[in-house]
Amino acid sequence: MADLACRSISLEELASHNKPGDLWVSIQGKIYDVSEWVRDHPGGDLPLRSLAGQDATDAFVAYHPGVAWQYLDKFFNGYYLRGYAVSEASKDYRRLVSEFAKMGLFDKKGHVTLVSMSFIAVLFVISVLGVLWSESKWVHLLCGGMMGFLWIQSGWMGHDSGHYQIMSRPGFNRFAQVLTGNCLAGISIAWWKRNHNAHHIACNSLDFDPDLQHMPFFVVSSKFFGSLTSYYYDRKMNFDAFSRFLVSNQHWTFYPVMCFARINLFAQSFALLLSNKKVHNRGQEVLGLLTFWIWYPLLVSCLPNWGERIMFVIASFSVTGIQHVQFCLNHFASSVYVGPPSGNDWFEKQTAGTLNIQCSPWMDWFHGGLQFQIEHHLFPRLPRCHLRKISPFVKELCKKHNLPYDSASFWKANAMTIGTLRAAALLARDLANPIPKNLVWEAVNTHG
Repeated sequence: MADLACRSISLEELASHNKPGDLWVSIQGKIYDVSEWVRDHPGGDLPLRSLAGQDATDAFVAYHPGVAWQYLDKFFNGYYLRGYAVSEASKDYRRLVSEFAKMGLFDKKGHVTLVSMSFIAVLFVISVLGVLWSESKWVHLLCGGMMGFLWIQSGWMGHDSGHYQIMSRPGFNRFAQVLTGNCLAGISIAWWKRNHNAHHIACNSLDFDPDLQHMPFFVVSSKFFGSLTSYYYDRKMNFDAFSRFLVSNQHWTFYPVMCFARINLFAQSFALLLSNKKVHNRGQEVLGLLTFWIWYPLLVSCLPNWGERIMFVIASFSVTGIQHVQFCLNHFASSVYVGPPSGNDWFEKQTAGTLNIQCSPWMDWFHGGLQFQIEHHLFPRLPRCHLRKISPFVKELCKKHNLPYDSASFWKANAMTIGTLRAAALLARDLANPIPKNLVWEAVNTHG
């Protein structure tokens, strides 16, 4: 007993091990040194860096299957967390994870992948044939819209495959990721996983969650007016006069920008692959993107004139903009905070920062699982075909521990999102808070 006491550390001591080269985490009271593992962690370096120096049991349980526990011992440094305790909410959450695992829900994936892949193939073939065989501009416009709808379906596939194995073998899973993401949609699955894992771990943290960091176009909180530092992009998000101008009108520009938000995903994909950050299978990622940037421009060039080419591109981008709006609805109008994610209230942060979308079962295909975003954030490894089934259990758990379980219709969620953007826009217009003018602002507003 005395030996165990000598090898225990306090929460304060654990918190000091949260710097590059010195990353410790606690899982069920045992301390693990992941300083070296951070370079090879399949989920990327950001989750470990964000949760270092604290207990990460709930996050570990959420993101790792039972077989992962056997690999922890090689990281155990011999220390234990003094006074380790588990909240009642966390106990119930972990019990629910265990029950779902015993029911086999994490392994039963249904037929979503087969149906989705078949649908994507049909959309691709029809869109290509419509461009090549038809001379009607209206058919070409329809084909552009179908291409955008194909990208939406590929987005759901990429989202699913980034959280769990959608195919029978890891190799097939990787093939499906690169095919539907890189090759067909032009989005790097490596970038998607890095960005999305950071979002899940630090849900709705203004400085750690990249899905809320859209300066200078959008802000969801006046806290951004203080020029926060992004720990995802490793840079300061300057709220200057140009940013204020854009943000002041963000509730009007939201939908138009979403129509072309895919351009940002293209840029982010190349930025990661051309950076010095470690990227697994970088060659496959680059080859997949090059494949997209060969076939898509080539298909567009087959249209008879520039007017129809531009029309096709705008149609495909605008339709897939629906999905970009959907990603925003789940979080823009929810509770936000500043600072790193906290392991001891991980469950609470996930529920507070997330909004479900109410819909009938026959509309589940449209939302791709995002209609049960609370359930998805709590059980990210769970195939989306089971999210509706577990919803009553999650709702009951939230009710028991007095935690929010927010939901709204698709239209109400849009109104809430626009309301959040409008509130921030009006604050940005407040001339009582002067900020330095940059050169762009001076150029735009110089007269005479």
